[in-house]
Amino acid sequence: MKCLNHPLRSALAMLAVGAPLLQAHAAELLERAVLPSASFSTGPTSGQFATGGNGVVTPFINKQPVQGFSAVLPGAQDGTFLVMSDNGFGNKANSNDALLRVYAVRPNFKEGTVTPVNRFTGEELSDFTSESYITLSDPWHKVPFAIVADGDVYPSTPVGGGAAIPVDPTIKAHRLLTGSDFDIESIRRAADGTLWFGDEFGPYLIHTDSKGRVLEAPIPLPNFRKLPSTLGGSEVNPLIQAVSNPQRTLPANLADSGGFEGMALNASRTKLYALLEKAVTGDPVRERLLINEFSLKERKYTGKTFAYPMESANHAIGDFTALTDTQFLIIERDSGQGVATDPRFSNPARFKKIYKIDLKRVDGNGFLIKEEVADLMNIYDPRDVAGDGKTDTVFTFPFTTIEDVLVLDNNRLLVINDNNYPGSAGREFGVPDNNEFIVIHTAPLLDCDGGRKPDRADREYGWKDGRGRDDKECRPAKE
Repeated sequence: MKCLNHPLRSALAMLAVGAPLLQAHAAELLERAVLPSASFSTGPTSGQFATGGNGVVTPFINKQPVQGFSAVLPGAQDGTFLVMSDNGFGNKANSNDALLRVYAVRPNFKEGTVTPVNRFTGEELSDFTSESYITLSDPWHKVPFAIVADGDVYPSTPVGGGAAIPVDPTIKAHRLLTGSDFDIESIRRAADGTLWFGDEFGPYLIHTDSKGRVLEAPIPLPNFRKLPSTLGGSEVNPLIQAVSNPQRTLPANLADSGGFEGMALNASRTKLYALLEKAVTGDPVRERLLINEFSLKERKYTGKTFAYPMESANHAIGDFTALTDTQFLIIERDSGQGVATDPRFSNPARFKKIYKIDLKRVDGNGFLIKEEVADLMNIYDPRDVAGDGKTDTVFTFPFTTIEDVLVLDNNRLLVINDNNYPGSAGREFGVPDNNEFIVIHTAPLLDCDGGRKPDRADREYGWKDGRGRDDKECRPAKE
């Protein structure tokens, strides 16, 4: 991709980070499908410790919300995807009864809908039943600390007070994992079919079989840069440990919800690259996030770390996925939601972008160099894919958290929001956000040779310049 030096970079970021920012071509909205916010799967009662929001009342009797998508993988059949829900309702205390699940879905972009499917065959289902999901569990007692399933009652107090609530018998019998045990935010599928999850409470790497059953003790993150904690205490913790880490005995050096928000698997499928969502508390550069390399063959971290520079210390990352062995995409976002033109949004969304990095390209200060791929607050929609009755207009993705990006080919990305059901309302004030699946067209993600000959996508979308070409000799990695 040929990019120009970005003309606007804050002086603070230049001084603190020093990595040049490169400008991108505008992305175009190609497809959009929506899964309603009030979508539920079979399971035990949930939300007994969570406060409702946006008019939604908890708990959810004998069901689990299908929400909070924080990662996406290709499904078993073309056109299907696996989407991973995060810890449930936002933190350890309110997610005791939220099961950790991965759902199989099929977006129907012609109809604008998303339906559950059988995770093996891709056959459409009328409801989110056990055919459509896996639930993480610890049947072989690999987790070395107490989990919710080990107790007789849930560890938190119900909303509104009252007596302790017995742990659901299904959770106990099958040692199902909940959002009080781990906060999973990323998932990758290894070449052997096993699954790796990135957790925020530890942060840990969690290794399961294809059915979500834990295979080995969760793997902690060493403090390779030996950064001291600023959260109290003088001893340097040899591990990176969040405040909620259940095994921590030394001062925490990572804020809660700061663990592995993004995790990429390289194209050779030999290494994981786990990206922290927040800076380590002892890092003098607050705009820097660390990427840690993990060898799947050796089952351990290699000790190599890379520094990703955020545009602001108040930003966070949303997802991290591979293009090649060294090139990756990262979603970087602010914490705002809604649009600035609606005064009811006190903290509107302003910064939601996708960048490309290359581990072989760093600046003089050791920071990865970023190339902007797409501005999710400025997506071109000339064909009114959004369905708002307007053409030659801008489509925005104004959600608090956008945590899913999947490479479809060298010019197309699937992007999904995390709707934090029922708490987030970025599309319409006071209304719980749906799960939106969008496909956007970008400039080529990888440099490719050859002419610009029209392809199927050009005919479908009416392009005349050959920009829909899918270069068979230059395709990005796919899981």
